[in-house]
Amino acid sequence: MSELHVLLVPGDSRTGPWHWQQWLAARLPDAGAVVTTCPPAAESHDPIAALRVRLARTPPEAELAVVAHRGGAASWLRHAATLGARRSAAEGVRRADRVLLVAPDAQARTPGTRADVPGEPDAPALREAGGPTRMVVGADDPASSVRAAHALFHRLRVELDVLADGRGLDTAAGYGPWPALLRWVLYGSVPVADRFGSAPRAAGWSPVPEGVG
Repeated sequence: MSELHVLLVPGDSRTGPWHWQQWLAARLPDAGAVVTTCPPAAESHDPIAALRVRLARTPPEAELAVVAHRGGAASWLRHAATLGARRSAAEGVRRADRVLLVAPDAQARTPGTRADVPGEPDAPALREAGGPTRMVVGADDPASSVRAAHALFHRLRVELDVLADGRGLDTAAGYGPWPALLRWVLYGSVPVADRFGSAPRAAGWSPVPEGVG
C-alpha cells in the first residue's frame, strides 16, 4: 500500500489554533500520513506557484489527497483552470489522487495571477489536476449560497455534501475536530458529514475501520 501524503491548502491564517485544518495536521501523522501545508492563499504573493512547489515535492509513488478551504479552494480551481487552458503547463505537474474543496468561494480573487489566466476550470481541467473531487459546503454560508454551490458542482461534475448550520465550515461555525473529514482523508469514506458525524460508507475501494474519529 502506498504512503499517504496530505496537502492542506488554507485560505488564510486567521482561523486560529482550533481550526479543523490544525486538528487534521495533528491527527494524521499518528495514522501514518505525511502532512504538508501551503502558505495561506490570502497571504501568498503567488499561491499557485507555492501550491505547485508542494505538489512537485510529493513522491510520485505516494497517494496524494488535497484538502483546500475557502481561498485555498479558489487557488486549486485556478490551478486547474491554468492546466486546462494551456496543455503544455500540465507537463510535469503532480496530479492529486483525490481532492476535497471545503466551502469554496469560486469568486475569490487569487493573488499573483495574470489577467489572461482563466479563473473557472471546466470539468476536464479539474480531472487533469486531480482524481475524484468532492465539495462540502454549509447550507447557510454567508459568502456563497447553496444555489451557487449547486451551479459550481454541476459545472465541474463533482460530488457535493451540503451541511446544515455549517456556514463557512470554520472555527466560528464550530469546525475544530471533524471526524468525518478525517475518515475521508484516510479512507475516502463518504459523505463528509458535519462535525457530529454520521454513519459513513466507503467510496468504492476501502472499508472504514471501527473506532476512527
